[in-house]
Amino acid sequence: MRERGHDEPIRYGGQAVLEGVMMRNTRRVAIAVRAPQGEILLRTKPLNPSFYTGWPARVPLVRGLVMLWDALGLGIDALMWSADVAMGEEAKKASSRVAEGLSVVLGLVLAVGLFMVLPSLLVGLLPFPLQPVVDALLEGFVRLGLLVGYLWAVGRLPDIQRVFAYHGAEHKTINAYEAGAPLTVEAVRAFPTAHSRCGTSFLLSVVVISILVLAPLGSLPLHWRVVSRVLAIPLIAGLAYEWVRLSARYGDRPWMRWLARPNLALQRLTTREPDDGMLEVALRALQATMDG
Repeated sequence: MRERGHDEPIRYGGQAVLEGVMMRNTRRVAIAVRAPQGEILLRTKPLNPSFYTGWPARVPLVRGLVMLWDALGLGIDALMWSADVAMGEEAKKASSRVAEGLSVVLGLVLAVGLFMVLPSLLVGLLPFPLQPVVDALLEGFVRLGLLVGYLWAVGRLPDIQRVFAYHGAEHKTINAYEAGAPLTVEAVRAFPTAHSRCGTSFLLSVVVISILVLAPLGSLPLHWRVVSRVLAIPLIAGLAYEWVRLSARYGDRPWMRWLARPNLALQRLTTREPDDGMLEVALRALQATMDG
């Protein structure tokens, strides 16, 4: 994919936020949010290109961890700002920011506990031994069940349904851009809500790759079993990032479309069809990353 008017390849990504969308490339990040009064508020800031073109971006596994850490920081900042706009409280006190930061850290700890540690504990506490491959497969299925169940449950909340609709708007907009379609609401509306470079695809990849990484460890005492799952997170995340990157690079190949089908199918839980107002917000965010 190439950005219009430039020779270097530019890859766009994004994230749904509260009543809005964050878009980013390797040079700029933009957040567009629909304020309670109806207008679209926009915030942009430049990124350091060397961070995305330097040696960390070229080393497999390392680049995955670096990019995921950067995406996490930008995503949290975008979510906090969108929450301020949605509540009409753009001028938050520093103490409130600290509280929000602590809640994010707690959320990350709970996510690791729920999706990495808990499945391992449930399988490890079974009263009978399992073969290593069966053990890893069962743990993977428990992890997948927790992930799908969680996404299905939160997706039934009205506020989250709107976030998922903005997620669909983000994907539609990037799909339209990559297809070279006009960046208008009418043109973008026709594109699908699924995209290969999606965080949901990354999560499913983590589940599958965790089976392959953890199976060789065999049976471990319960405490070492839990420790090994936590220590394996960087390796699993790095491999999952490489797989998502590979699936996007060869997404036009029939064999890759077949392999990536589960990733795209899972996105039905995390995307909804957006309305035209949501598409307008996503387009505003994308255009802002292309300006300047």
